Amino acid sequence: MHRSTASPTLPSGRTLGLGLALVSAFAFGGSGTAAKPLIEAGLSPLHVVWLRVTGAAVALLPIAYRHRDAVLRRPGLLIGFGLLAVAGVQACYFAAISRIPVGVALLIEYLGPPLLIGYVKFVQRKPISRGAAVGAGVAVAGLACVVEVWNGLGFDALGVLFALGAACCQVGYFLLADAGRRGDRPVDPLAVSAFGLLVGAVLLTVLTRPWQADWGLLGGSVVMNGHSLPALIPAAWMVLIATVLAYLTGVVSVGYLSPPIAGVVANLEAVVATVLAWVLLGEHLGLPQVAGGLLVLAGAFVAQTSRPAVAETEAEVPVEAVATAAGVSGRSSRTSRGD
Repeated sequence: MHRSTASPTLPSGRTLGLGLALVSAFAFGGSGTAAKPLIEAGLSPLHVVWLRVTGAAVALLPIAYRHRDAVLRRPGLLIGFGLLAVAGVQACYFAAISRIPVGVALLIEYLGPPLLIGYVKFVQRKPISRGAAVGAGVAVAGLACVVEVWNGLGFDALGVLFALGAACCQVGYFLLADAGRRGDRPVDPLAVSAFGLLVGAVLLTVLTRPWQADWGLLGGSVVMNGHSLPALIPAAWMVLIATVLAYLTGVVSVGYLSPPIAGVVANLEAVVATVLAWVLLGEHLGLPQVAGGLLVLAGAFVAQTSRPAVAETEAEVPVEAVATAAGVSGRSSRTSRGD
C-alpha cells in the first residue's frame, strides 16, 4: 500500500523541482540586463545593488520573522552569508557589468565552481575527482577566450577583476550555505536567504550611503537598446523577479532535485543573461567570447557532475556544494548569486 501511494508522487515532485529550477535560472539571468540601464542612467553600481538587496529583504521580511530564532542559533553564519553571498557577490558583479558586457561578467563569475574545487583541494586538502579537475581546467581555458588574453586583455581589466571578485564571493556562498544545514543547530535555507539579504542590506546601507543617491531617476525614463521606458520597470523586475522570485524558487527546487541536477539546470542562467543582453541591450559578443562562454559552461558542468574521489561522507560535501554553483549569482547568489 505504501509503495502504490508513494510512487506516483515522485515524478510530480521531480517535475515541480525541475520547473522551479528553470524559473530560478531564467529569473537570475535577467538581473544584469535589468540593472545596466539604471547604472547608465546615473545610479552607481553600488546604489543599484542596495536597491536590489534592500527591496528583496523588505519583501522577505515575513520569512525572516517566521524564522527569527535563527538569529540566536547561528548569528555568525547569517552575518557571513550576508557579507559574502549577498553584499560581496552582488557589489562585485554590478561593478563588473558597469565596465564590461553582462554576458562576459556572468561567464567569468562562473569560475566560482572551479575556484571552490581549488579551495577544497589545496586549502581543505580533500581529494577531488579527475573529472572535477578537468572541468576546472576547461573553465579557465574558456575564461581566457572570453577576455581575449592574446590581445593583452580584450575587456576592461578592472571590470574583469570585479567579476573575478564575484566568483570568489560565490565560493563563500557555497561554503556558508553548506555549513548552515550542518551541525547541531541547522538553519532553514529560507531563513539563511532572508536574513542574508537583511544583513546585506544593512552592510550596503553603511557602505553606499543611499541617501546621497539621486533616486528621482526612478521616476524618469531609462534607455534600453535605443528604446525609452520607465525606470521603475527594470527596477521592479530586478527586485521582484531577478531577486525575490529567483532566490525562493531556487532554494525550494533543491528540495525536490538532487544538488547536481539543480546545479546543471542553473547553468542556464549564463545563457539567459547573454541572450537577454544581446536582445535587450544590444551587447553583441564575438566568436571567441561565444566559444569561451561555452567552454566555461562545459567546465562548470563537468566539475559539478563529477563524483567525489573518495566515497566518504566528508569528501562528498564539497562536490555537492559545487553542484549548486550556478545558482547564486548573484545567487549569487545565489542564495548570487552577483549579483
